[in-house]
Amino acid sequence: MEINGAITQARSPHLGVAALAMAILLASLGISIVTVALPILARDFALPVTGAQWVVLAYLLSVTVTIVMAGRLGDLIGHRRVLLAGLVIFGAASAFCSIAPTIVMLIAARVTQGVGGAILMALPVSIIREAVVKERTGSAMGLLGTMSAIGTALGPSLGGVVIAWSGWRATFLILALMALVALIFAARALPTDRIGQRGERKSLDLPGALVLVLTLAAYSLSMSGGGNGFSITNALLLAGAALGVVVFVIMEHGRETPLVDPAALGSRTVSVSLLMNLLVSNVMMATLVVGPFYLTFALHLNEALVGLVMAVGPVMAALSGVPAGRITDRFGAGRTLIVGLGQMVIGLLCLSVLPDIFGVAGYILSLMLLTPGFQLFLAANNTTVMLAARDDQRGMISGLLGPSRNLGFMTGASVMGAVFAMAAGTPDIVGAAPEAISAAFATTFQMAAGLMAFAILLTVLKRGPSR
Repeated sequence: MEINGAITQARSPHLGVAALAMAILLASLGISIVTVALPILARDFALPVTGAQWVVLAYLLSVTVTIVMAGRLGDLIGHRRVLLAGLVIFGAASAFCSIAPTIVMLIAARVTQGVGGAILMALPVSIIREAVVKERTGSAMGLLGTMSAIGTALGPSLGGVVIAWSGWRATFLILALMALVALIFAARALPTDRIGQRGERKSLDLPGALVLVLTLAAYSLSMSGGGNGFSITNALLLAGAALGVVVFVIMEHGRETPLVDPAALGSRTVSVSLLMNLLVSNVMMATLVVGPFYLTFALHLNEALVGLVMAVGPVMAALSGVPAGRITDRFGAGRTLIVGLGQMVIGLLCLSVLPDIFGVAGYILSLMLLTPGFQLFLAANNTTVMLAARDDQRGMISGLLGPSRNLGFMTGASVMGAVFAMAAGTPDIVGAAPEAISAAFATTFQMAAGLMAFAILLTVLKRGPSR
């Protein structure tokens, strides 16, 4: 069945959803599986830590600046076609990473891999609406969230095993082989695209794409100030990003096929959902950036125990993703969204109080409350925005969800880290007193709870006529 010329129903909904879940898993593994290899890369290529980190940053930046174009290409030339192309790009780039002779070539391959990863993140969310019936959209979104969390949790351990077995190059070879399997599976499971009538196909807005890439790259790089504060370079990059937004909006008005349709962003549902996605990602990043300092210098855990405690978040995310989707289907996205955000507020307040009272147990209990709330939000928010999207804009909207999340992560790493350092009274957290670190930790997550309360207010105000 063709729906507005977009895409026919999948041959088998279960096979189709499984293929999309595999794509999401690969994109997530592309980030996490490499992190454990950074010390070895620094040794093999004689790099400082900051140089080795670019193996991760190159992928993240590439995903962030290309994901909107990836989604829009799906609208223009077919979601299935672009997804298959993304698997080819991801697999080929992974194979080249495994044989890269220099760090420059490895980083270049990671940039290319990020282009494929952007497609694998954007297209499954846009395809899912036609792969399942409307009443099961939430469950499918929950599964995608679960696969993303599994990729995040599984990556470091899988990478560690592979590196111990055959070295860091084998981690990229594993990704290439997985991409090949996913490509075969997706080619068989997903239906053929039908993009309108012959002669109706439109081209990508390349000038707009260039401005958007430069804008997102400038903002992403400006956020590298972190807890050490912003330099003049960071400030100039941030100003350049603001100017880029203005130029981009002006350019998109009047375009026949804009990269981002201003009318779509004029929808209250879409714009508020994207803003909430950024705010929630900002807050969740604080647990990854601030948490290790508190666990190490306030609770005095060693590295192994810090890793185990930090793994509670991804594990809970993996366990709660599918139930969150089913709850969304059962009770509706609107109600689930408010419940998820409310649970996050409670979890963040617990995180600011319970660890000081119960130590590690309080920290773990708080994460066990916070993370399922995040998954409820994610399933409900993605379902809301994708059901509100027009068929010819599903790729574009799903593409916008990615950078709003990634920019939230980058902003959280910088801003929440800075809040923690200021609350501690010193940028040198290592030398701060445990009491100061505990107080700063509590302040940071009380502020995070306030941001989530603001997100609830946005949800309430969003209800009403939407353009």
